[in-house]
Amino acid sequence: MAATFTEHGRATTRRGLLLTAGGLVVALAACAAAPLYFGDYETQILFRFLVGLVLAEAWNLMAGYTGLVSLGTSSAVGLGGYVLIGLLNHSALPLGLVLVVAAVAGAVLAATAAPGLMRLRGLYFTVGTLALAEALRLVMINAERFGGASGLFLDREPPVQSELLWIATGLLAATWLVLLLADGSRLSVLLRAVRDDEDVAAQLGVRSYRVKLAVFAAASALMAAAGGVQALKLGAIEPYGMFGLRWSIDALSMVIIGGLGQRAGPVVGAAVVVISAELLADYPEAHLALTGVLLIVMMRFAPRGLVGLGADIWARRRLMRGVAS
Repeated sequence: MAATFTEHGRATTRRGLLLTAGGLVVALAACAAAPLYFGDYETQILFRFLVGLVLAEAWNLMAGYTGLVSLGTSSAVGLGGYVLIGLLNHSALPLGLVLVVAAVAGAVLAATAAPGLMRLRGLYFTVGTLALAEALRLVMINAERFGGASGLFLDREPPVQSELLWIATGLLAATWLVLLLADGSRLSVLLRAVRDDEDVAAQLGVRSYRVKLAVFAAASALMAAAGGVQALKLGAIEPYGMFGLRWSIDALSMVIIGGLGQRAGPVVGAAVVVISAELLADYPEAHLALTGVLLIVMMRFAPRGLVGLGADIWARRRLMRGVAS
């Protein structure tokens, strides 16, 4: 009987993953086809949404799935941008390979910083990642070899908007593939075990350091690739922008507003943040205030975000209908 229930659970999980994968393929196809139906303005907004979504998905993998609340998103974003511009200016490597190298650089940064950061927990880990991003920013400001405070300029013309959108769509596809592999494997159980209680997980035989290192490196690689794509669009980068705290705050805001640890949370949160930023483009202070209010409201009254709030409302309505009938 137990074996029957186990097999049924596995079959249900497989069906769920297949349905999710099918939905993601349709969404990616729609994004890739967007330049055929929309103008440059709409395509540019969609590009911002896709880059933000990659960062949010990567941050959710760390914080929502593993409990690693980081404020160091900008460290990987900035590193990826500098690696991409530097390689495109001084090598003949194809763009796809350059993006891979940028992602590897992000993973190497995470692996290098992990022995120190992983000794910290909770708020101390969060502060440590923030310090890492700030340290990298100061290094780049004072490193004349990397352009100093003036930054670097791309020596070639950046791709047109439609090509940039296709590149961002491909990066999002790679991000979702990583998340699907994590969700459909034993790793998902290990991640949640480390998130819920790292000490208990270690007593049960989970090698928490290796789990956290793998997630930290994978998320940093995705963030660095996103930074590379952003740098490719700008054609010029400088340390104040690429290593700015805004990248960390945006990723955090998208996930908290959408739903920490929720599959659809980053998508909903990224849509809210990007659309509100566009509507309030002439009033940046108002957008910042609105984002802050939303974060406070979500953390106080809806800790599972908009996705969790919607699921709770739907469950209550179904329960009320069942009682009424």
